[in-house]
Amino acid sequence: MITLLLIAWLVMVSIQLIYILFIYSRTAFYRQPDRIDAASQLDSPGKPAAARAMHPGITIVVCARNELDNLTELLPLLNGQNYPLFEVLVMDDRSTDGTGQFLENDIADLNLVRFIRIDKEHEHITPKKYALTIALKKAIYPIVLLTDADCRPASDNWLAGMVTPLMADTKDISLGFSPYDYRPGFLNLLIRSETLFTAVQYFSLALAGRPYMGVGRNMAYRTSLFFANKGFYTHINVVGGDDDLFINEAATSRNTAVCLDPDTFMWSKPKETWADWRLQKRRHLNVGKYYKSGNKIRLGLLTGSHVLSWLLALVVGLVVLFHELTQHSFSVDEWLLLLIGANLFLFRGLVFWGIVGRISSRLAQTIHWSIIPFMDLLLAAYYSLAGVKTLFSRRKKRLFWR
Repeated sequence: MITLLLIAWLVMVSIQLIYILFIYSRTAFYRQPDRIDAASQLDSPGKPAAARAMHPGITIVVCARNELDNLTELLPLLNGQNYPLFEVLVMDDRSTDGTGQFLENDIADLNLVRFIRIDKEHEHITPKKYALTIALKKAIYPIVLLTDADCRPASDNWLAGMVTPLMADTKDISLGFSPYDYRPGFLNLLIRSETLFTAVQYFSLALAGRPYMGVGRNMAYRTSLFFANKGFYTHINVVGGDDDLFINEAATSRNTAVCLDPDTFMWSKPKETWADWRLQKRRHLNVGKYYKSGNKIRLGLLTGSHVLSWLLALVVGLVVLFHELTQHSFSVDEWLLLLIGANLFLFRGLVFWGIVGRISSRLAQTIHWSIIPFMDLLLAAYYSLAGVKTLFSRRKKRLFWR
């Protein structure tokens, strides 16, 4: 029994090492292509027309419901992006907080911003997917760059950086990063930890040729890809999934690129109460079951081995303590397996610390390097609890995108 326990622990730790050394390391050491310098081209005499001819037009899409305060801050930042040819399209989805009046009366000086008002909900499709579908049909330009009203771009080169990978005709999707603002407290630490590790996974698997998701707060794709994929048809009534389920269906090893340029990060406001955060997580967990089988297997191995590496380490530790207290001895083979397992687990922890710490430093220092080991344990506990809750949860509640 003890031998089987130790072998299982070794297998889980070994799977983790494969992911860390051969998958996560791709993001840690990825060389980001140089961003197109649209600003200098626009500033040079006689070059604006040439710049427009060189760079594809972009439609920035913001779906908003009752986001007046956020739109007041965000739209000037989007309107001022350094790029020769783009528009900002705001989808006002049944807002009742004065958003409509603001868009009608107060954006005259934002010459690149226009809006479409949605007045009613439709039974055959969830509200946000309807808003996005209309936005892509009405977009003037062939590439859309998506974000949310509660986000803020890291710089005025956000747009140029995010679409740089799409200058290659072979690329249809550009996946970006959207960190959350720092707040004091344990909830914010958990949110930032989970955000970092989710980014580690979807960037790394995309670089390994297995893209499976992106975040709708910061990603770009060609409208032609959207319509060739029949939009959100296969998950039209699923709340959420307008970002990750679409990418899960449409992304391939050849058509997907990642963007790790710090200027392209889209900062977002985190949830500040546990209730709001749990609702957000329920929406996210609700769509995972619709992923492709291969993606579910890879993510299951990744998450399961992470949790079981720590859980079995705890069990092994308790077994060793029990043997010490009862003065039972291990066999030579058991001691050998225990020694190998303990050293491999320690090595796994150090490698995780180094590689994920390097990724964190590249991704806006989301989590300070010194607490990466604590984040490692925290995420193992979080995934364990989330898995148990998902397994035993039977209550169904209607979810809303906003």
